[in-house]
Amino acid sequence: MDFFSDIGYILANYWQDFLLGVGWTLLISLVATLIGLVLGLIIGIIRTIPYSKHKFVFGLQKVINFLLTAYIEIFRGTPMMVQAVVIYWGYAFMAGGQTLPLISSAIVIVSINTGAYIAEIVRGGINGIDKGQFEACHALGMSHFQTMVHVIIPQVMKSILPAVSNEFVINIKDTSVLNVIGVTELYFVMSVTVKMTYKNFPVYFIGAVIYFILTFLVTRIIKLIEKKLIGKKNYSLYTSDAIGLAEAN
Repeated sequence: MDFFSDIGYILANYWQDFLLGVGWTLLISLVATLIGLVLGLIIGIIRTIPYSKHKFVFGLQKVINFLLTAYIEIFRGTPMMVQAVVIYWGYAFMAGGQTLPLISSAIVIVSINTGAYIAEIVRGGINGIDKGQFEACHALGMSHFQTMVHVIIPQVMKSILPAVSNEFVINIKDTSVLNVIGVTELYFVMSVTVKMTYKNFPVYFIGAVIYFILTFLVTRIIKLIEKKLIGKKNYSLYTSDAIGLAEAN
């Protein structure tokens, strides 16, 4: 009974703090995922530009692709907690002790991390498109950018939507590492509540339930959106024979 009493006491006295933590967690996760998606799309388009025959442009493309590959490998190969500390305190070190606003820093950190993962997702989606579509667009006189924007990316977006949605869910949970720089997200609120109440297990139990509810609801909402975008599956495919038969009747 003490456990449930502790739960009731914590919710009655600290529900506003938990609500604030949930709000910041969702805001950071959503904004960072959208920025990461845009970043990933831009990098995906750049990395799929055919190499030029001009030596200077070819060399420039090589350098840019090397830098983009290094960015992706570094941010995919290191923990976000380490990235947060390096970026936040690294800026303070170079700025003579002046730090960036916490929420802005959090969004930048999660966005850069997410962009590295989505860039690879986008590249895989672009490579999965039939090469004949690229050749057809080239034959029509379309540039690489026009081909991507008008033909390839709309198809890629449908195929990568589940993976991007999964990144959003991951970001909801991974924002917990931002407490290392003092961002007031859900895990930070839990840590402060524990220090104020000395009730470790009840506080973290409440936090676990909240994280589960958030990810569960977001996952269900995203699946509904995916169904709307994909459309109905029980459609009929009309071939030339079927059209001729229908006209004869």
